Amino acid sequence: MVTTPATIDPQPLTLEGRRVRLEPLTMDDAEAMLAVAQDESIWQFFAVPAPRTVEDAAHWIEGRLSDAAAGVRLPFAVTCLADGKFAGSTGYSSINRANRTLDIATWYGLDYQRTGVNTECKYLLLKHAFEDLGAIRVGLTVDVTNTRSRRAVERIGAIHEGIIRNQRIRRDGTYRDTVVYGIIESEWPRVKSHLEGMMARYGN
Repeated sequence: MVTTPATIDPQPLTLEGRRVRLEPLTMDDAEAMLAVAQDESIWQFFAVPAPRTVEDAAHWIEGRLSDAAAGVRLPFAVTCLADGKFAGSTGYSSINRANRTLDIATWYGLDYQRTGVNTECKYLLLKHAFEDLGAIRVGLTVDVTNTRSRRAVERIGAIHEGIIRNQRIRRDGTYRDTVVYGIIESEWPRVKSHLEGMMARYGN
């Protein structure tokens, strides 16, 4: 009989597939992050602009590590195994241990978008969340105007659950509506099979 955990407790670890390696994000990643993160289009839907200096990158990482210390986030540095370089960052956010739910938040450098990196990252994070941690739901939230990310989330098999209107204020002062997607534990076998098929098409 499988024992259902009372809570989830995400802890730093390394997750590795055939295309990517996810390791805990550290301050040592600031310089590598800067090298791939300076294009403003990456940060168009973020609360902060693109980093222009190592100090900017370090400040962004500090924010993620502060959230990790508070127990609400678990950030990873993504390494592309094909070239051994820092490709972006992903990880768990909005961690709710008692209710066994969490979200996934992500960004990648332009050279690593639409390459299969995101597919395998999502697969590794979802597999760990559902099969190891015992999560009952994984959420993904996207700016309503971010059509590229919305397509990417829908492509992995997440379910559109609704729109939160005026969920936050963008950097330019406009109000952001946020699209909410989710995958629940009963849907994971279907999503898992779908992602494995996608990875096979990418040559994994």
